[in-house]
Amino acid sequence: MITSEAARNILNFILFQIGWFTCVVYPDLIGPLVVVAFLVIHFVLVSQHRFTELQFIGLGVLVGSLLDGLWLNAGILSDGNTGDEHLITPVWLVAIWAIFMTTLSHSLNWISRKVWLAFVFAPIAGPLAYWSASKLGNVALTDLPLSLAALALGWFIVFPLLLFIRKSLYPELV
Repeated sequence: MITSEAARNILNFILFQIGWFTCVVYPDLIGPLVVVAFLVIHFVLVSQHRFTELQFIGLGVLVGSLLDGLWLNAGILSDGNTGDEHLITPVWLVAIWAIFMTTLSHSLNWISRKVWLAFVFAPIAGPLAYWSASKLGNVALTDLPLSLAALALGWFIVFPLLLFIRKSLYPELV
């Protein structure tokens, strides 16, 4: 385990960025497998409360996957699937949620120190990540203004909610 908080946060940030990029560019198998490997590295080198953080990540993956599934089924996002409905969120999006959730207790923890920051940054950063992914490949924003507005609203609600859940249910992660 890495003892320096700064080093843990830097490694967490790097793992997230590479994991996100790999999932977007290689969504079929390579991306999710890279994220699984990065999660193992995270739990070995970064996490201070492994079991608690695993629970928090699992809850966040569930919330995020439901949100992405809602956006896919509502037509806000498209992943090129020829069917109209998604019974499950694509694995690569689930993997992105898993690696993203690791950042909330580490490299993005600073946002939770001032609650208002989550409400300001999330509606910008969340949609920007989806827009960036749309430029790289496997997801499309079907109606750009409507998609960005829906994503901003979703992130305005979900990101602060995840921080509140972490603080309330998993205080050792704060």
